[in-house]
Amino acid sequence: MMTNSGSSAMHEYQQVNLRHVVEGATPHRLVQLMMERVLAKIAIARGHMERQAIAEKGKHIGDAISIINGLQVSLNHKANSELCGNFDALYDYMARRLLEGNLRDDDSMLLEVADLMRQVKEAWDAIGDEVATAQPAAVTA
Repeated sequence: MMTNSGSSAMHEYQQVNLRHVVEGATPHRLVQLMMERVLAKIAIARGHMERQAIAEKGKHIGDAISIINGLQVSLNHKANSELCGNFDALYDYMARRLLEGNLRDDDSMLLEVADLMRQVKEAWDAIGDEVATAQPAAVTA
């Protein structure tokens, strides 16, 4: 069992490690990290939902929604307005489904969003080499 000081030290280590990863990341990698974090937050929220830990479930769903909002505002509409419009609508849908899933305590809605995010992430991961050599303005998801 970890003590408060051990827990605090672990949290600090994780924050330093995350800061290091983010500072050295390309725009493409930052989007990947955000998508990974959304998936992690949904998984954690589902666990809290199962245990009927309402406050914790709501916190992690709120975190996932905030990250999705971050993905949404980072869209570069100048690069490809039609594609960005599609992603904008998808991210909006995901956020609404998470909110609804939280309110209704409906795991299937969280699973739906996780599945959608996994599909977007897989596509994003597949274009990694192309994006790594492209101009930063071309990053649209």
